[in-house]
Amino acid sequence: MKFEITLPKNQPTITIRELLEKEWLVPRKVRHFLRIRKNVWLNGQPAMFHQEVTAGDTLLLQFEDEDYQYQEVVFGDSENIAVLYEDEHLIIVDKPAGIKTHPNQPQETGTLFNDLAAYLHQKQQRPYVVHRLDKETSGVVLFAKNPLVLPILGRLLEQKKIYRRYQAIVAGKLTRDLTINKKIGRDRHDRRKRIIDERHGQIAVTHITVHHADPKQSEIFCVLDTGRTHQIRVHLKSIGHPIIGDPLYGKPTGRLQLHAYQMFLVHPFTKEKMEITAGPGLW
Repeated sequence: MKFEITLPKNQPTITIRELLEKEWLVPRKVRHFLRIRKNVWLNGQPAMFHQEVTAGDTLLLQFEDEDYQYQEVVFGDSENIAVLYEDEHLIIVDKPAGIKTHPNQPQETGTLFNDLAAYLHQKQQRPYVVHRLDKETSGVVLFAKNPLVLPILGRLLEQKKIYRRYQAIVAGKLTRDLTINKKIGRDRHDRRKRIIDERHGQIAVTHITVHHADPKQSEIFCVLDTGRTHQIRVHLKSIGHPIIGDPLYGKPTGRLQLHAYQMFLVHPFTKEKMEITAGPGLW
């Protein structure tokens, strides 16, 4: 695997060692092999780890197949993939409601990941899971296309430089914007579900903006500070406004009215601020 990356104009001057270790999060073992194999080139010339790089420089890295392990999966149907954004390092797709993001077993099929694996196989590329959406939820999902970018995307998620804006339609009239700050834990009586658990649960924060409301239902936007399982669904139920169509926390009438409408992120290599929309959404 070869990766050629031109450093962005806001790249500070640092050594190749610092770039690989601290910015790109290349694992120590892999950095060791890059160095001893002399598989790093700077502006077309063999490079040493102590050399400095700066804005506009081009760095080429060559990895061997054994440097990164990949779990093979069964190919699905590439025609099912709706691409919202794609480049050589990452791909963002629009997930339909009613399918899982990824398989839990190697031979499992019927997930978004199976279909994406088939789509990328045509380009001699592979998908890597960055995050997930619940099976019932539709909308934007980000995947890495190589193992180099995967840990960087993970760190951007942790730093909240990648986040999503959700649409939801809930039962009842919400009259004002609000923030729900309630801890979420597991339901001991139903392993599928989560509950509000202020004593033992994990911190969970959901910001809600009302788009439109009438006496029967409300259209809202949600942005999360945290990414707990079923967070939006549990929080909205806790204030008496369950999401319409929720089979676990409300009444299963039609599909779950929850959609990951937009994703905001900083591209890991170009540092470009990106806004990706999975429209038209729920309204």
